[in-house]
Amino acid sequence: MSAVEEKLASLGLTLPEVVPPLAAYQPAVQSGVYVYTAGQLPMVDGSLPVTGKVGAEVTPEEAKDLARICALNALAAVKSVAGDLDRIARVVKVVGFVASAPDFTGQPAVINGTSELLGEVLGDKGVHARSAVGVAVLPLDAPVEVEIQVELSHA
Repeated sequence: MSAVEEKLASLGLTLPEVVPPLAAYQPAVQSGVYVYTAGQLPMVDGSLPVTGKVGAEVTPEEAKDLARICALNALAAVKSVAGDLDRIARVVKVVGFVASAPDFTGQPAVINGTSELLGEVLGDKGVHARSAVGVAVLPLDAPVEVEIQVELSHA
């Protein structure tokens, strides 16, 4: 077990299986020392625990928890191409999409679920640039979708 996965375990979390693609794409690809994930939905055991718009059917607190699940799924996608999460030199960028009710403006607080999890698990290597964007709808009526870009060590 990698040090990153040991840290996840110490937080009571386990790395899930990679979420299978919903269409014609790969969950993650490596280019040079970078791994780019596809958008990761908060899938748990093959389904979404909650659907709907944040600020309407889904509370911001629920959505923040879903963003943590997205981060776990993104780490699983990274591992699928990098082989070992201990190869992560740093998380470079996080992009979070929040399916938002028309008057909801708390997208950054929702995507903090992803950012905080990456910080808890990776420490300084988890510090990243980020965008948090409100959108009308996401695949499968998911409330949140997250993609990450990581730089790998050369090892």
